[in-house]
Parts: sequence; C-alpha cells; structure tokens
Amino acid sequence: MHLSPSENHRWYMSRLQPELHYDGGEVRPWQNRLRRKLRKLVGDVPQERCALGVRRLWRREHPLGMIEKIVYTSEPYADVPAYVCLPKNVEPPYTFFICLQGHSTGMHNSIAVQRDDNTLPHQVAGDRDFGLGCMQRGIAALCIEQRSFGERREQKQKRVAAHGCQDATMQALMLGRTLIGERMYDVDRAIDYLSWRGDARMDQVGVMGNSGGGTLSLFSAALLPRVAMAMPSSYFCTFKDSIMSIGHCVDNYIPGLLKVAEMSDIMGLFAPKPVVLVHGKDDPIFPIAATRRAFRELQRIYAAAGAKDRCHLVVGNEGHRFYADQAWPVMLKEIKRLQD
Repeated sequence: MHLSPSENHRWYMSRLQPELHYDGGEVRPWQNRLRRKLRKLVGDVPQERCALGVRRLWRREHPLGMIEKIVYTSEPYADVPAYVCLPKNVEPPYTFFICLQGHSTGMHNSIAVQRDDNTLPHQVAGDRDFGLGCMQRGIAALCIEQRSFGERREQKQKRVAAHGCQDATMQALMLGRTLIGERMYDVDRAIDYLSWRGDARMDQVGVMGNSGGGTLSLFSAALLPRVAMAMPSSYFCTFKDSIMSIGHCVDNYIPGLLKVAEMSDIMGLFAPKPVVLVHGKDDPIFPIAATRRAFRELQRIYAAAGAKDRCHLVVGNEGHRFYADQAWPVMLKEIKRLQD
C-alpha cells in the first residue's frame, strides 16, 4: 500500500513537465512569458505605493565606516527596520547591496550586534555578517528585516505557530498573496528608499542573502528590474530535490509554481545580469548534486542570452552557510565590469 502523501506527490512530479521550462530558442520572449506568469503566482502586491515615511533611529561611527538604523513603511501597517552601512573612505555615490538574513534571529546578524540591544556585540557564524562584509570591501549595504524574522517576528497573533513564518504564510495565501511576494515587495520599497537617499548608484544595486535570504535574493532578481546583480547563497537547487523532497518552512512554497517552472528558470529571468550563486558542498537541505544540475540548466539560459561568463557557482567546503572569501572576489570582478 502507498499511504504517505509524498508518494503520490512524487509520482506526479515524475510525470510533470513545467510548461515554461526553458527548452532553447530566444531568451527574451521566453523570459517575458515566464515573468508575467510568475508575477501572478507570487500573488497580489499594492497597486499604489504609500509614503516611505523614513525615520532614523540611531547613527553611529564604526571602525569600517558609518552605520545608521532606520525604518521605512513598505505598505500600511508594514514597517521595515534596516541598517544603512556606509564604508569608510569611499565617496558617494555608493554601490549598494540589499542584505537579507534567512531563518535566524534577524537582521542584527548583518552588523554583528545583539537584536534587543544594538550597542552590544554578537558573534556571527558562517560569514552572515553581510553588512560588515560589504563595508570591508568598499560596498554600502542596506540590511533589511524580512517579515516574520527578528524584529518583525509575529507578536500579535494568538497561538503563534512554532515557526513564525507559518502564520504569515497561511494568512497571505488566504488574501491572495504569498509571503515571498510580500517580502519581495519590501525589497522593491528598499530600492525606493535608496533612490530617495540620493547617494546610491541606482544602476548598481545588488541583492544578497543566505538560506531564506537566498530565496528572496533569487526571486527579487527575477522580478524586480532595478536589481543589477545578485548573490543568493544556500538556496539555488532544484525544487524537486530540495523543498519538494526535504522538510522546509512553509514560506518556501508558491502555489502552482512547479507546474510552470523549475528554479533554474526563475534564476534565468535575471539573464544577462551577473549572478554569483554560493553553496556548500555538504548542505543537507539543498543537495549539491542537484545544485550542479540546476546550474548547468542556468548556464544554458545565460549562454543563449550571450552572457555565460556572467553566471557563476561558488562551492564552499562546508554546509549551509555563506562563503565570503570565495564569493566576494567573483562578485567584485562583476562590479568592476559594471563600472568600466
């Protein structure tokens, strides 16, 4: 007998051919078709943008430059705290990366301070201090708090689920939205904020993040046209071999997506812009063999777009983490190409 629901689902997956999987031919028309479909699948976003209402919470000197904490309003009743990290001895306009933490205690890891007291230091493992990593390399960073993480964890809902993303994900689905779509909208408003500042190179805005931050980096690159470069970490794989075969948080799922495209197709919407994919060879939840297969598919798309040399895979020797010393040299070369 076949009693486990996953057996039935795996049977369906074995027969499934995503309708907009890239199968050759011109890239631009295929991208246009898939992008339209993907925008619908990630759900509704506000049709009108509210005022950002930017507020500064504090500003402090740091050995690497200057860090200030701000908050902006993404949509009604959705405020986004963020750290603005400006590197020392670099004149504006700045190249900015929007930095995204994954399932963790929050964005405070990006600048290695404690969540509830930003004056106290905090040890950060796995090179996840993204804001400081940017500053060390002369890059400015905007480290935003994702919905359901850190300071934006659920604090009002009665009987909150063990994992804070579950309540937000389920409520979003009932409203015709997805948590990925809502988080991506916050990134879009973050780019509005960078434009409002006036000191950002708006043609050199990147996104980066690990795990759940890698998820949002990938989808933001695919659907937000103002993103110029992307560095997703600990996420790029195949849907079949990761979130469809190993237990993951519910915030990873978009209804109907696998009927339409695989992950290589979603990342392929970013071609010909530069992408550096970062992965660990021993990542237990995004298997490296499937990541390599997906990367070969992505290379086909980039080659067809005339940009195979702008698509990179960096593999570290450990597990589910970021690898700054290996990833940044590749990305810095791409940034230089944009500036030349």
